[in-house]
Amino acid sequence: MNVIRFTVNPKLPRSLQPLSELAHNLWVSWNYDAVALFTRLDYDVWLESRQNPVQTLAMVSQQRLKELASDDSYLAALNSVYQKFTRYRDGETWYKDGGKDVVAYFSMEYGMDVSLPIYSGGLGLLSGDHMKTASDLGLPLVGVGLLYRQGYFQQYLNADGFQQESYPENDWYSMPVQRCRDKSGQDIRISVQIGNSLVIARVWRVNVGRLALYLLDTNIEDNAPELRTITASLYGGTKDTRIRQEILLGVGGIRALRALGINPAVTHMNEGHSAFLGIERIRELVEQHTLSVHQAIEALKPSNIFTTHTPVPAGNERFSVELIHNYIDSLIAGTGLSREGFMALGRENPADHLEHFCMTVLALKLSAYNNGVSRLHGQISRNMWNTIWPGLPQDEVPISSITNGVHVRSYAAQDIVDLLDRYFGPRFVDEPTNLDVWNRMDRITDEELWRAHERCKSRLVAFARQRLRSQLERRGIIGNQLLQATEALSPTTLTISFARRFATYKRGALLFHDPERLMRLLLDPQRPVQLIFAGKAHPHDLAGKNLIKEIVHFANKPEVRSKIVFLENYDIAMAKQLVSGSDLWLNTPRRPLEASGTSGMKAAVNGVLNCSVLDGWWAEAYAPQVGWAIGNGEEYDDPEMQDEIESKALYDLLEREIIPGFYNRGQDGLPREWIALMKASMQQIGRQFSSYRMLVEYAERFYFPALNNYAAVSRNRFARAREVSDYLQRVQHAWGDVSVRAVVRPDSAGLHVGDTISVDATVRLGTLKPEEVLVELYYGSVSSQSEIVNPQRTAMEPVEHNDGVHHYRGQITCSAAGRQGYTVRVIPQHRSLVHPFQPGLIAWG
Repeated sequence: MNVIRFTVNPKLPRSLQPLSELAHNLWVSWNYDAVALFTRLDYDVWLESRQNPVQTLAMVSQQRLKELASDDSYLAALNSVYQKFTRYRDGETWYKDGGKDVVAYFSMEYGMDVSLPIYSGGLGLLSGDHMKTASDLGLPLVGVGLLYRQGYFQQYLNADGFQQESYPENDWYSMPVQRCRDKSGQDIRISVQIGNSLVIARVWRVNVGRLALYLLDTNIEDNAPELRTITASLYGGTKDTRIRQEILLGVGGIRALRALGINPAVTHMNEGHSAFLGIERIRELVEQHTLSVHQAIEALKPSNIFTTHTPVPAGNERFSVELIHNYIDSLIAGTGLSREGFMALGRENPADHLEHFCMTVLALKLSAYNNGVSRLHGQISRNMWNTIWPGLPQDEVPISSITNGVHVRSYAAQDIVDLLDRYFGPRFVDEPTNLDVWNRMDRITDEELWRAHERCKSRLVAFARQRLRSQLERRGIIGNQLLQATEALSPTTLTISFARRFATYKRGALLFHDPERLMRLLLDPQRPVQLIFAGKAHPHDLAGKNLIKEIVHFANKPEVRSKIVFLENYDIAMAKQLVSGSDLWLNTPRRPLEASGTSGMKAAVNGVLNCSVLDGWWAEAYAPQVGWAIGNGEEYDDPEMQDEIESKALYDLLEREIIPGFYNRGQDGLPREWIALMKASMQQIGRQFSSYRMLVEYAERFYFPALNNYAAVSRNRFARAREVSDYLQRVQHAWGDVSVRAVVRPDSAGLHVGDTISVDATVRLGTLKPEEVLVELYYGSVSSQSEIVNPQRTAMEPVEHNDGVHHYRGQITCSAAGRQGYTVRVIPQHRSLVHPFQPGLIAWG
């Protein structure tokens, strides 16, 4: 059947025309007065559209639009919001040095609003907050991703509580995305050779405030049916589907930006899925600037940034040798890379020809800037990937950390935002990087904060009851049990929420470890507790699905049916209700498997207190005045023992501190001590874990230096990259002859703090010159394992040389008492290296 397709747009009266522009910009999603414009059109339609402004405009009747076109109240609100939007769009920003070069931010998923369902969980929500915050700050950044026609799956539970999945199709013509077209009105398309197939992708644009997110879509008639499914669903399909998606994201993403006339001077890979972009950038440099492959790599690295999110080796994307070989020739075409050279870039041990190809390793090897997403995760990552830099102390592995943060206006409830705007003043909006305004939390009265929280909680209870009733109706339940849904939960009871991905390491059922003890908490007539659970298990994660089933079975017991609910199909809309209306946010991961986590931050800025294992972000945020810690940061080899110990610790906290603290009320009915915790939590976490702090760190530590590096490296036909490449090849060829032959041990008897020691060393450099290396004294306190801890480094100076053997001298100042030690090492040194640590290039005394 030949179907001729066309698109019909809503016919907006002239006075309502700004609604179309607003509907197609996700700025609306973090501005409540803008959202109110669409709910006022028709609230039932707003809900039916799944809170999608574009779909709402399409569904509202022309009669209703005609009425509002002459409604002075509505028009006044529209004009006020539109003026606010244009001031935002065109106004001054924190970043003022505009230029043609941009940072291209690549992510497999983006969670910005419920109206754009191309996210699954924390990685996507972080990407969304990253984009929104970059827009607020005016950073020169664009986003790149894939447009999944089914997004992530929709979750529902069967009668036995077992998770089922459905994959509804997204209608992009009724969502806040628009096709990118050239000057002649034709779609902008790019092509990528993926294995034996030439894949065509169409480019779409999402407006995110001042910025643009570009998404690739293979669901077009130019592609064969099996190629159209490449962008069918997020994290779906086989390993073969995944590698095709990742080639499209990395290689196709760079080509899409080129087709749009955008120069991705700096690329930021949010997780390793997009690491093939490095291969495409190498190809461009080789083909367009006649660089060798080694020179191209050295031109690429200073402007390439990688953020890892995974704290366990098994969680990193790896492809078998057999699978990667199906795509290797098309990937390396035009790059100058050999098959062996390409595979070495993705292996921790390049000599191991059986090792799988790892996208994280590829990203680390092609980036000068690497980071984890919390302090603890940075430590874990340095330990996990230490083998890439053999001989380098773990603390010096070039993976730093930038702790995640949250975009407050996206997740703070309207009642909370109104309070913050009123008491923090205009700087809260006009100067987003001025985080000291959070110190004004004490200006908010206890009564106002508690009443705002009560309103949020009442809305959560109403939301949960409606969701629960819909779930039961879908399962065909009628009668008393359906009526009980309208009585589930209480707006006055201590409400504990656990909402996140149901992976087994997150231990969603830890609270059920001692059912009898939990029952006593739930059924206490004087100080009852109620629980809300939400979250999806991956479709292939049977253990995660069974955790959900276990919780649902417990919640179906008649005596607690009104005390525990599991809400299906956790998404951004539900998250906003939960993080604002709960009293306590529970998080129970197995340390150290939580890289960061951000849901607790979102809860905290709403005044919801955290109770969590000391993992991820909470390991650096926790203090007794802002919440509760389960344990003291212990790690266990025995999971059963860990569950036993930490579940008891959780019950103890609930019984002895949390529940009494919540129900301890004064004569005015206010829990003053609890409110004090709320204020302290909002003040500390709002200031310390804001996405503005996060983006300023990325900008100052990575983006600005990388943009400067790009400008410097690309000058004079990439002369600096050619120079660095020649230098490193020379060093690698000569390194076998580099050694520390002798260290003269001075008399160290009778030393005191403040004394100095002069150390001489004999170093063989072979054909290298002294200015091409850095010879260092590496010294500090010595542990019981004879390791130097908290080391210091100081350069040694050459004093004489003879036939490739050089004598160096340096001094140590004894700054601390106790057992001390030192050694000597040699590392490369070149003015254009971002850091001196190159895999395999270190020699120790």
